[in-house]
Amino acid sequence: MYEEKKLKDECVFKGRVFEVHVAQVQLPDGREARRDLVLHHGGACVIPVDADGQVCLVEQYRIATAQTLLEVPAGKLEAGENPLDCARRELAEETGYTAGRIISLGSCWTSPGFSSERLYLYLALDLKKGRQHLDEGEFLSCRVIPLSEAVGMVLDGTICDAKSQIAILKAKQYLSAEQKPAGCQGAANEQ
Repeated sequence: MYEEKKLKDECVFKGRVFEVHVAQVQLPDGREARRDLVLHHGGACVIPVDADGQVCLVEQYRIATAQTLLEVPAGKLEAGENPLDCARRELAEETGYTAGRIISLGSCWTSPGFSSERLYLYLALDLKKGRQHLDEGEFLSCRVIPLSEAVGMVLDGTICDAKSQIAILKAKQYLSAEQKPAGCQGAANEQ
């Protein structure tokens, strides 16, 4: 296993959502290199699927891409926040739904070459509709479509947000495994 040893680390920017650090590291062969890093608390995303197999996705403009994207509900973790609590909060804020069951679909690093952001993925089931209550400055709309259509949109590139692609495909896999005959096991644990 090759590892790098951090020799020096300097914070060059501290923002509301992340910090940027410049680190000097020693490589496995003894040479030194510079690493530019984005430190982030991480986030949680949740894919709500109702009893009819419909998913509630959100459409919102993303300034970094200069596009309106179709995504699963998601948000950043507050310092020390439990990812499951974050997922529940974002589900309620962005869609108005609460879930009787939330199932972990695992986690992923968003861009491990330079960022510490880790996203936790959840599947929300047994949904109850309430009122959406967005954060100040948040503008988005909900779009309800069949899960099978969402999978198709991932595969044809219409849904191009990575966290949403992963969550949609993992939810489809989990639900397909859950519907197998007795004796077959699902892919994740309920929480």
